[in-house]
Amino acid sequence: MSRAVLSTWGVHAFAPGLYPERQDAKPGKLDRFMGGLLGRWARHGSALRLPPVRRFAEQVIAREGELAALDEATLQARVAPLRAALAASGLDDANAAEVFALVREVCFRRLGKRHYPVQLMGGYTMLNGGLAEMMTGEGKTLTAVLPAVAVALAGVPVHVITVNEYLAQRDSEQLAPVYGFFGLSVGLVTPEQEPPERIVAYGCDVCYCVNKDLVFDYLRDRITAQRIKAGARALLEGWLGRSAPVGGSGTLLRGLYYAIVDEADSVLIDEARTPLIISAEQDDPNGRAFYEQGLAVARSLNADEHYRLHLKERSIELTEAGRAAVAEASRGLPGLWQVSRAREELVEQGLTAEHLFELDRHYILAEGKVQIVDEYTGRVMADRSWEKGLHQMIEVKEGLELTKRRDTISRITYQRFFRRYLRLAGMSGTVTEVAPEMRTVYALDVLRIPPNRPVQRRDLGLRVFARSEARWDAVLASARAHAAAGRAVLIGTRSVAASELIGARLAAAGLDHEVLNARQDAREAEIVADAGQPGRITVATNMAGRGTDILLTPEVKAAGGLHVILTEYHDSARIDRQLYGRSGRQGDPGSYEALVSLEDELFLAHAARLVAWLHARTAPDGEVARRFGPLLRRFAQGAAEAQNARIRRHTVDSDNRMEQALAFAGRGE
Repeated sequence: MSRAVLSTWGVHAFAPGLYPERQDAKPGKLDRFMGGLLGRWARHGSALRLPPVRRFAEQVIAREGELAALDEATLQARVAPLRAALAASGLDDANAAEVFALVREVCFRRLGKRHYPVQLMGGYTMLNGGLAEMMTGEGKTLTAVLPAVAVALAGVPVHVITVNEYLAQRDSEQLAPVYGFFGLSVGLVTPEQEPPERIVAYGCDVCYCVNKDLVFDYLRDRITAQRIKAGARALLEGWLGRSAPVGGSGTLLRGLYYAIVDEADSVLIDEARTPLIISAEQDDPNGRAFYEQGLAVARSLNADEHYRLHLKERSIELTEAGRAAVAEASRGLPGLWQVSRAREELVEQGLTAEHLFELDRHYILAEGKVQIVDEYTGRVMADRSWEKGLHQMIEVKEGLELTKRRDTISRITYQRFFRRYLRLAGMSGTVTEVAPEMRTVYALDVLRIPPNRPVQRRDLGLRVFARSEARWDAVLASARAHAAAGRAVLIGTRSVAASELIGARLAAAGLDHEVLNARQDAREAEIVADAGQPGRITVATNMAGRGTDILLTPEVKAAGGLHVILTEYHDSARIDRQLYGRSGRQGDPGSYEALVSLEDELFLAHAARLVAWLHARTAPDGEVARRFGPLLRRFAQGAAEAQNARIRRHTVDSDNRMEQALAFAGRGE
């Protein structure tokens, strides 16, 4: 590995451990304050930071004529000297421009695609450890190959981290000819692989993987291997002097060097609310009757009198009257029912299962099991379960066979894991809103990259209906009208239940459509790829991280492009922007509108008083005055995003507190 590269990245010593990684920093209050200021500057000052990035892109494009004139052998001969230059002087602008120009020419010859200036700008941002915000359809897959090749040629292993297996496989296979030209090996990690296959994949120069697989493999390394006892300085010198052993000491990974995170806001922000946990199945000594009794007691309690439901925090707490009622109900019951804290926790879990977790919103039933639905991606997380008996309580609620309880063996938060990379970078279509948090937590600066072509997407406005039924009537009418005009229509919902409800209404109206939710994961790419046909109506629970572009036919473009209908706002405006961004890609025509209801979860949880005030001034089947819609959205989403930010901070603080309690191999995981 190039010492010059490490020096540029500010790496002077590795953390003690199995393999190279950065010492996990714990930012203090002053660090968080300064990080927030720098993040706000990054959010609002992108235009001022673009000129040097544009100049770099111009330097790369200036080499196009020279490289295009070279034959294949002469072009290939330029790789070895470039690799030597990178090892000697690192990733300075001169070397980086040469690599980018060469990658750009190779992509044209192998893939028929030549990078646009904005893609060069995005690649340069990531090469320098930044976060590039690039609109949907701007070609982030092709952008990522620029810094990946540059860093790998410098002898540094690269992880390209995506949000699902389909994207990881698609991108690794599509870009393999480009990496092959430079003599770089490409690996792919998939969930079904055995450890020997994973070791080979991680041992490649560039490895494509899914974020959860990567973090779980990191935790497995912490479980199965002994930490290297050598000091950090000695370890650094050893790794500088020789190549990294693949799978040394029985480990799967060979280190955390350079990472490019696709859909970075989804991975680093949305999924960072809960830690990743490796657990072991344990027989539950209490048995099914224990949970059935707890759920029965929970159902006998009255809201407000016996418990308080906090929708904003998604939590439930017993009142004094509730505790007394639980104590009374436990008379004569055996075991843990005679321990006050144990019975109260059990009943609170029963209340949580009953009131905070809904079928076809937070989970679905498949193959006789409760399967968790990822709120941000709409995907089933088949290998995940809830902790502390909640999963078993929901199984009892749904009348399913009880699975074994799982006890935590090892855990880590996304925040702690990704801060350990020697160099972290990423890209996303929607990340500006969380620039302060990205800077504070991950030391990542956000740069908004302009689109390659002017955006022609039209905003058709926001309509808020008093009742949900009126909203669905409006959605049906809008979809019918735009489909009849020869346009493609995409309807976005927050839950499986909502997607199937509007699907049933479309079917009853005789409108052909496709529904994409957690039940249709296997057909995802097929459904999305066909969503750009004339008159096609597609209903999807969440388009975040789907990764497959909706390609419009010429007829659809002529008719006005893709029309997007948002039917319920998400907690974060970023998720809504991701949905809107499916239309108007790469200068295509398009439009979007929001048709929502005062009965939506976001408004009830985070703007209940404002909702009540608006209800009093709106007819039961009427529509809220247009001027109040944007105010309601901003107020509710602002409160929700602040609450989620507090949850993420609490997650990190709790993880730090558990560090000594778990005492796992000398670390907190």
